[in-house]
Amino acid sequence: MPDLLLELFSEEIPARMQAKAAEDLKKLVTDALVARGVVYEGASAYATPRRLALTVHGLPARQPDTREERKGPRVGAPEGAVQGFLKSAGLASLDEAKIESDPKKGSFYVAVIERQGRAVPELIAEIVPETVKAFPWPKSMRWGSGSLRWVRPLHSIICTFGLETEDPEVVPFEIEGVSVGDTTRGHRFMAPGLLKVRRFEDYVAKLEAARVVLDPARRRDIILNDARNLAFAQGLELVEDDAVLHEAAGLVEWPVVLMGAFDPAFLGVPDEAIQATIRANQKCFVVRDPNTGRLTNRFILIANIEAKDGGAAIVAGNERVIRARLSDAKFFWETDQKPLPGYEDTGKPLDQRLAKIIASNVVFHEKLGTQGERIARIAALAGAIAPLVGADPAKAERAARLAKADLASEMVGEFPELQGLMGRYYAEAQGEEVSVAAAVEDHYRPRGAGDAAPSEPVAIAVALADKLDTLVGFWSIDEKPTGSKDPYALRRAALGVIRIALDNRLRLPLLALVRKAPFAGGGGIADDLLAFFADRLKVQLREQGARHDLVDAVFALGGQDDLLLIVRRVEALGRFLGTDDGKALLAGAKRAANILRIEEKKDGAGAYAGGLDPALLAEPEERALQAALQTARQAAAAAVATEDFEGAMTALAQLRLPVDAFFDRILVNADDAALRLNRLKLLEEIRAAMRSVADFSKIEG
Repeated sequence: MPDLLLELFSEEIPARMQAKAAEDLKKLVTDALVARGVVYEGASAYATPRRLALTVHGLPARQPDTREERKGPRVGAPEGAVQGFLKSAGLASLDEAKIESDPKKGSFYVAVIERQGRAVPELIAEIVPETVKAFPWPKSMRWGSGSLRWVRPLHSIICTFGLETEDPEVVPFEIEGVSVGDTTRGHRFMAPGLLKVRRFEDYVAKLEAARVVLDPARRRDIILNDARNLAFAQGLELVEDDAVLHEAAGLVEWPVVLMGAFDPAFLGVPDEAIQATIRANQKCFVVRDPNTGRLTNRFILIANIEAKDGGAAIVAGNERVIRARLSDAKFFWETDQKPLPGYEDTGKPLDQRLAKIIASNVVFHEKLGTQGERIARIAALAGAIAPLVGADPAKAERAARLAKADLASEMVGEFPELQGLMGRYYAEAQGEEVSVAAAVEDHYRPRGAGDAAPSEPVAIAVALADKLDTLVGFWSIDEKPTGSKDPYALRRAALGVIRIALDNRLRLPLLALVRKAPFAGGGGIADDLLAFFADRLKVQLREQGARHDLVDAVFALGGQDDLLLIVRRVEALGRFLGTDDGKALLAGAKRAANILRIEEKKDGAGAYAGGLDPALLAEPEERALQAALQTARQAAAAAVATEDFEGAMTALAQLRLPVDAFFDRILVNADDAALRLNRLKLLEEIRAAMRSVADFSKIEG
């Protein structure tokens, strides 16, 4: 079957746009083909700095023929309706329509519209110009006298179509003067001449020979492996950086890995600041000494050319830029530890920067006050949380007050991604207690799914205070996440609280913690936030393989705000429901709940609570169930009181046979009203017994 090869050749495409552009090209072209009834076997898209390429293989030569029957007006309908039907169906007269009869609705005109499929190259000649003109670049430009907009000037287009065994044809079309053919260019400097290509395999091979690696994944592999080997050859170890790797692969078509050096005097700056400087300014990797784990004064850069001098001039140019940038970083590092003019009498360097934040009245949010006010709230809340997590309240408050001070530092001003980390360095430099300094960095954690939660008590107290203040504050001004929008990262904050509690196995009363926070007000915010935590917990547990309905079943008990206890209940419930006893008892409990829900619509909610009359238990199955319920409820309650949820499940499992026997032999809705009411009260006891561990009505299945 024929294949399509498409290349859009231009000036340099920004690295950050390449991956999405390749996917957009594939989606737009293949969606347009499918919309025209053309199916294919597979498609792949690629990007280099100067080209987007697409191959679609296993295409048919022609679009399939189509046949459509379009129902028209009744026979004898007004002339206007008939003419409208003829026009829409493309018929010259009613002679070209057929008549179909319906016994109920009468006779109707029906147009049979048959369309012959077109050659696929004709369709491609329509699709590609439409795609190019409507391409969703984040930013585009217009050049020359035409109206075409592209990310950078578009120079040429390859578009070939044909079988593997034949020379493909060039699909003829034009896009505002941009030529379409079967030629491209290789590397800008090492092989700038024209290359005539036939199909995708030929295209890839000729580009490779012309010093262009088409596949960005392969360029990344080359960079990573060569960088590792170059570092290893010097007795060093590459500090791998995924962001640098992807950007470097998007900047070169023929990656060449080189090593440079900088003055060892700069190694007095923290390693993370050195890496941030070199990454941000030159898109280079840093390397470390595997024996010490510290950075060395070497870096690895990625060139786009095999230079005649072995890359010496390229390395020297990068060294000059990095020397200047590291000089700036060294200045920031040293300046941040000196007295801050005008604040010398407010304490140590971090205290001075805190005083500057407070004095400057920087607004955190117009409805939630200044950054200084927020720091005071977090400090007070951290002190209140500290005893609950085994932390010293004074240390927690001190760490919380210093936690945001580095936002006023020169280094964080230049590299915002270092906030917290630089605060820890500055806290250590001014002699703060170890747990306080660590908490300054760790209170931001976990920053994402792959980040560890803080584990030291002081850091835990500050991290919880920071996240809870954020959540309660934005809840109080009704700035909650909606749909996919979460501008204040409140979902991440809630997941952070959950991770901290679960990873450290902390018993935290969430409702009480929320109510300690300013802006919490009455119970409305706390209850609403608890529901939000429940949703986030479901997400967290679902990622770990747990069922969301089990979380609902536990939260439905009410008053469940201890995350660790909730998870233990969910885990025990999941294991129980995986047994035969659990499955059978779930079916019985849901049957009881369904009957009660239906009957409560007649008698009112709570009509069956308490007051069961043992004298009316006429049948042996009723008496056996009531006796089993008394024993199981007592045993389950005792187990729950000691947080032995496995034991509670085991106790409830004893109800399986009595419940099954009851439903097999007893008619609940008896004709005798007193008997009916008593049996419904017995069902209510089943529901109450099950609710000692979970609301089984919330469980699916």
